Amino acid sequence: MKYYLGLDNGGTATKAAVFSECGKELATAGMDTAMLVPKAGFTERDMDEMWEANCQVVKEALKKAGISGEEVACVAVCGHGKGLYLWGKDGKPVRNGIISTDNRAWKYPLGWQQDGTEDKVFERSCQHILSSQPVSLLAWLKDYEPEVLEKTRWIFACKDYVRFRLTNEAFAERTDYSGCNLVNLHTGEYDQELLELFGLSECMNKLPPLRNSTDICGYITKDAAKKTGLKEGIPVAGGAFDIDACALAVGITNEEHVCMIAGTWSINEYIGSMPVTDGSVMMNSFFCLPDCYLIEECSPTSAGNNEWFIKNLLPELRAECKKKNTNIYEQMNEWVKEIPTEEFCPIYLPFLMASNVHPNAGGSFVGISNYHTRKHLLRSVYEGVTFCHRYHLERLLRTRKDEPKSIRLAGGAARSPMWTQMFADVMKLPVESVDVNETGAFGCALIAATACGRYSNVSEAVRKMCRISAPVLPDPTRSAIYEEKYQLYCKTIEALDGLWDSLQKYRDIHEYKGTRA
Repeated sequence: MKYYLGLDNGGTATKAAVFSECGKELATAGMDTAMLVPKAGFTERDMDEMWEANCQVVKEALKKAGISGEEVACVAVCGHGKGLYLWGKDGKPVRNGIISTDNRAWKYPLGWQQDGTEDKVFERSCQHILSSQPVSLLAWLKDYEPEVLEKTRWIFACKDYVRFRLTNEAFAERTDYSGCNLVNLHTGEYDQELLELFGLSECMNKLPPLRNSTDICGYITKDAAKKTGLKEGIPVAGGAFDIDACALAVGITNEEHVCMIAGTWSINEYIGSMPVTDGSVMMNSFFCLPDCYLIEECSPTSAGNNEWFIKNLLPELRAECKKKNTNIYEQMNEWVKEIPTEEFCPIYLPFLMASNVHPNAGGSFVGISNYHTRKHLLRSVYEGVTFCHRYHLERLLRTRKDEPKSIRLAGGAARSPMWTQMFADVMKLPVESVDVNETGAFGCALIAATACGRYSNVSEAVRKMCRISAPVLPDPTRSAIYEEKYQLYCKTIEALDGLWDSLQKYRDIHEYKGTRA
């Protein structure tokens, strides 16, 4: 039997998983990758450290699975979209990689919106401009670190950088780059005029050749084989933007379902035969299936808020769980259960890294009283993250003729029965998931199995390898309570709208110096 290895490089962790031909998850391995915060709004990582983390988790996953590197038929990689990973002319990273939660370039999309550039861009790329996209970050680098661009040979997305280190072949994969305002969605190719609109025409020769998800984009090198335990010469597929990989993992191959990914980002998406071109959604990009587009509403406002809460408000619980070798997330779920659904908890706006309502909005607890405990605040985080997904869902549903049959949930929330039920109650739709721990890596395995010829296409791989869970149904009583709370959430957003720019002015004067996160 042959096996398939998926690598998933998210905003906070690096993960590997091994799967059989029938989709069984044999083993997983993961490790945190340190986030660097050199200034307020900046989020970066050491690119060499990230590569070493990938090597380590591959070795560990193979060992746990009890297989040798020779038994792996194909490898595929996914990673967070947006952000920026620059490879130098000297064969080294030019600077730290920039993660998708980075907001340093927030002024550039605003400027392009005001001067009409965004409208011209949208005609070609079919997407609005985000501060964390390569085009915004490259414009920032051009103004503030011009020497960096002079030294750059390749402009990589996260997973394309990892694949480059595995194969020493430079390619860009379409699902990623079509979500970066670098590709004309009508032609499927890079567009010189797009770059000229952004003032980045000199970057064209730094963009790697485009390939599709299931294309073979190189082979494991001798050096990579030594570091990972994989056999030299194993094919490596193009892979996918992690939100595409997760959508595949939960069986999204038609328009019947909406996929929600509750990870670092709040990702809300469905696939369609045509992009939505009236400007009502944030993003249109290519999907892994032929002639399919991913229609997406997104913001870095999801379960990543949990990690902040753990680090800053639950350090002793984290230490206790580590000492006892217990799962802190299970303990957190129990805490949330202790607070009745109908009880008022502070309204939480999950805007620690950015928002989906205002470029300068910040995370907020509103309505704290002296009887509120950390358990109340934790439930507030769960509710606020779920409400943020609902906010995006409402925008998506306005672009569809039919209501989806269900929500297909991936990410950390999908592993929490408490959170899964909350999603069902808030969205008022059944919620389904897939029986694997690492959905991103599983999506990669589906791509890998197709790329090496085990299955004729990705849809067949999904049919043969995916097993969807029984639906979690919404409870009408709780749904009514959450509807009232959600309306309070929306009113809170409206009430604070005039505050954010003033806060940003103060931040600009009193700049945060930054630390290692």
